[in-house]
Amino acid sequence: MQYAQQVINEVRKAIVGKDRTLLWVLATILARGHILLEDIPGVGKTTLALAFSRAMDLRYGRVQFTPDVLPSDVTGYTIYNKETGAMTYQPGAILCNLFLADELNRATSRTQSALLEAMEEGQVTVDGKTHPTPQPFIVIATQNPVGAAGTQLLPDSQMDRFTIRLSMGYPAPKDERNMVLGRQNGNPLADIQCVLKREQLVQLQEQAASVYVQGEIVDYVVRLMGATRSHDQIIRGGSPRATLAVTAMAKAIAFLNDRDYCIPSDVQTVFCDTVAHRLLLSAEAEARGVQARKLLEEILQNVQAPKLK
Repeated sequence: MQYAQQVINEVRKAIVGKDRTLLWVLATILARGHILLEDIPGVGKTTLALAFSRAMDLRYGRVQFTPDVLPSDVTGYTIYNKETGAMTYQPGAILCNLFLADELNRATSRTQSALLEAMEEGQVTVDGKTHPTPQPFIVIATQNPVGAAGTQLLPDSQMDRFTIRLSMGYPAPKDERNMVLGRQNGNPLADIQCVLKREQLVQLQEQAASVYVQGEIVDYVVRLMGATRSHDQIIRGGSPRATLAVTAMAKAIAFLNDRDYCIPSDVQTVFCDTVAHRLLLSAEAEARGVQARKLLEEILQNVQAPKLK
């Protein structure tokens, strides 16, 4: 679709050679989801978030997570106003359209959990009062690979709230060369133009949500998710939230392909990237170095897709 291609073209000015990642991020935004970028430092995760915020006119907020960041830095806090004699709410960084939680797994579990309500319900509650997040609202979190200095695992409840987990990886040599040449005249972020207003993005999200999903497709998603729960190498399979996420992402992919209905290949396209980070593998599978994605690919092969008329 036209708007999607325009957004991708603008973000490409700053992110070179990562078209698949850009497509997945845009699809997740259309699905009203949240994105977890797991990779080593310096591959462009923060730049990607900034580029999307500029291309889509999104109010941007960022917190660089460290062990001394407090939950109130994220959600905001109330303070006594001596002029009015009342408690006044000071908004936190998360009350924006696109919130970048940079290096989220360096923060304490208490601070990480400050994101949970906003990601699931689109609001934060401070001192008993609820404050809605602006719409649209997207969280892009980055985390260093597990085991990197100063990191700790994200809680399972946090991982399950991310619609998709992506990894950018190193650029190809020619893309890295183009990246260097493209920065000789300044930061390419400055060249990114807004091609999609916030109100238009909300409309596109509503259109993506209205994509038709036949009962046979829903049954297919449910069978796939059931297979993750009964697999002998998976201790914990996909949650009902994962079922909803796969369906929403399949709708977004169909919408990006100019269809108002889903087909089985839409589900197959999004299944692995949407579910892999939610699984808990058995100790035996972990010891053998089995990857969650490989198990999900086997499940896709073994669960028969519906043949639509």
